[in-house]
Amino acid sequence: MDVTASTGPPAASGADTYASGVFQDENAGRAELQALLDSGEAKAKAGSVALTHLDGHRHLLVGLGARDAWSAEGARVAAANAAKRAIDLGCRSLCWVAPPDSDERAIGALVEGTILACYSFRRYKTGDEEPRPALESLTVCSASDQNATVERAAVVADAVNAARTLQDTPANDMTPTDVAARASEIAAARPHLTATIERRKEIAARGMGAFAAVAQGSAQEPALITLHYKGPKAKGPVLGLVGKAVTFDTGGISIKPSQGMEEMKYDMSAGAAVIEAIGAIAALELPVEIVGVIGATENMPSGTAIKPGDIVRTMKGKTVEINNTDAEGRLVLCDCIAHAINEGAERVVDLATLTGAVLVALGRTYAGLISNDDAFAAAVSAAGESTGEIVWRLPLHAEYTKLVEGTFGDLNNAPEGRLAGTIVGGAFLAPFAGDVPWVHLDIAGTAWSLGRAYAEKGGSGWGVRLLVELASTLG
Repeated sequence: MDVTASTGPPAASGADTYASGVFQDENAGRAELQALLDSGEAKAKAGSVALTHLDGHRHLLVGLGARDAWSAEGARVAAANAAKRAIDLGCRSLCWVAPPDSDERAIGALVEGTILACYSFRRYKTGDEEPRPALESLTVCSASDQNATVERAAVVADAVNAARTLQDTPANDMTPTDVAARASEIAAARPHLTATIERRKEIAARGMGAFAAVAQGSAQEPALITLHYKGPKAKGPVLGLVGKAVTFDTGGISIKPSQGMEEMKYDMSAGAAVIEAIGAIAALELPVEIVGVIGATENMPSGTAIKPGDIVRTMKGKTVEINNTDAEGRLVLCDCIAHAINEGAERVVDLATLTGAVLVALGRTYAGLISNDDAFAAAVSAAGESTGEIVWRLPLHAEYTKLVEGTFGDLNNAPEGRLAGTIVGGAFLAPFAGDVPWVHLDIAGTAWSLGRAYAEKGGSGWGVRLLVELASTLG
């Protein structure tokens, strides 16, 4: 989509459709639009979109709700609702007239909401007689020059949609090799970004016994993906971004129930988010240095798979007894966190679809956050608030750490009793960060089918916006 900003009138955009918003208890700005409100055909309630025709163009009047509740997330949702209506009408070009006094966050959110709402995954659809129409261009008109804001928002939203494509692709076509190929493709296109791909033998040679153990049940070669980005005039601490990318999770020997197992193609969502976020950071040339580590593998049952009761040795030297092979994400992540720190990361954020427990605790609204550092946790939380990818911090208490102590090894990966499942997952990972400021984000509730106007079904690309914003604040 071609995205531009303008300080001129909507007519100068050449768009076939205009969109403008109206707050509750406020005037719509033009008599014709106000008449639409007065008649009840249009409403200022958030979520409402009404159509009229003005000056030979379609005009969408979009309800924004109460002004005192207006936020960037509200702008994102309003833009998505308008975009979907525009697509239904067969529009090709849209001009948003930004609400007066909109700040950069709201302007950027209008762009994000529009682009995200236009996402469609139809790779496997055959015989479409009427392909889904698509918006070809978006112009955002505002009183001030917002070119930089609009360009940045477009880059980030495109990266989110790219992550969603990785997520929605089925596991037979999104193997660890395919994930690695996407990382290499992005790195090849950016001068400040490099990618290193290591396979089964190299993973074992590094002493990453936990990661290697998860991968040993699959015929598919695992991939340890290491991305290095050093932006122009990079400053601040080296940021480590670690993503779990289990491209399909059967549960292994501790096999999952069949109902809903098809969704386990989404167990690589965090890896997709890390790859595409780093791609966006490199495209924006943010002044920061990043080490990205993605552990890509399948978790399959076979004659070579790990078994409950096995004990493996991690890269950091700690031993882990395997109580449940379906608690595999933490086995991948513990070695990847250690690798990121070995590669120079001075702050680490790991993301994973780690526990179903986080969905029970927080639903699809918040991701769970666990951290060993208050200041870094606050920075990640602030990035989430700024981008609409909100997080809720859970405690990391010594009693939870006690739960993951092993009987025969140093740690066990799945304590009995199923107590505090999300926190226990974080408590297992904490020793591998050591004294390095670290944040763990459990995104099992937010990675797909958010039910929001811009990400209703399928992959959500959750984490891309937050990670780009975090990198911006550190650089």
